[in-house]
Amino acid sequence: MKKILVGAFLLFTGSCISAQELYIFSDPASNAPAKSIVPRINNMIMPMAYSSGVSYRVSPEVMIGVNKNLMLRANAYASDMFTGKFKFEGASLYAKYRFLSNDDMHKHFRMAAFGKIAASNNPYFINHQVISGTPGETHTETVKLTTQELNLEGNHSGVQYGVIATQLVNKTAISLSASSVHKMNNLDDHQMLSGSPRGAFHSILSAGYLLFPRKYENYKQVNFNIYGEVITQKSYTGNYYFVDAAPGVQFIFNSISRLDLGYRIQVTGNMDRFSKNQFLIKFEYNFLNALK
Repeated sequence: MKKILVGAFLLFTGSCISAQELYIFSDPASNAPAKSIVPRINNMIMPMAYSSGVSYRVSPEVMIGVNKNLMLRANAYASDMFTGKFKFEGASLYAKYRFLSNDDMHKHFRMAAFGKIAASNNPYFINHQVISGTPGETHTETVKLTTQELNLEGNHSGVQYGVIATQLVNKTAISLSASSVHKMNNLDDHQMLSGSPRGAFHSILSAGYLLFPRKYENYKQVNFNIYGEVITQKSYTGNYYFVDAAPGVQFIFNSISRLDLGYRIQVTGNMDRFSKNQFLIKFEYNFLNALK
């Protein structure tokens, strides 16, 4: 019990400095606590861009803090987006290595490199029923809808690699992530459609601020953080792009669990996308010193 309390205290005193870089839609250059195991559940509610329908995707994940510089993560994905029936879609593996740390009292600058590989068994289109024709002579036809967005969170198989830089000063943290995303054929012989982008540049600019507590008294105080993120993607071919804005709030309880609430919406862009806005709800729990 004493070890748990000490671990929680250390995590909290660290979170008073760096909790504001636990971004909702992206990763900072910092990692999960060393020797920790962190299960998380991600819930994505996505109004469809082509209809009045709403799709739901769930993604359970497990993060492992191997040491202070290396973090591993595994995700699974399931949704009703492509078939209308809830089904398992695929999985992904992610690794992040922090290669630069310039730490000082109440501030730090860190950089990390990351890589991700994802596999999905979804088709590359959605069969959408459309009613057309004049009154009295209407008929229903099936239209195959496609997307130019590269999405490795359940939609597509592929790889992603990039770098992250994070600057923290007092209660404010700003981070920039830049990466390259490349799409591959999906599982179950789902081939990429001709003419669709196969690669894109992806970036996320994130900012976080620790609003409460104003003064640290004990590790049981609830941390309340506010966030604003800008997510962009630009295809290497076809000049397709989007710019999304993503505000959110976060609660950290007892220094070992967190609840994130975020909303992502497209501000501008010309990409065909299955969904242009998203509600994200996630919860995680840190098992400190789980890896002896």
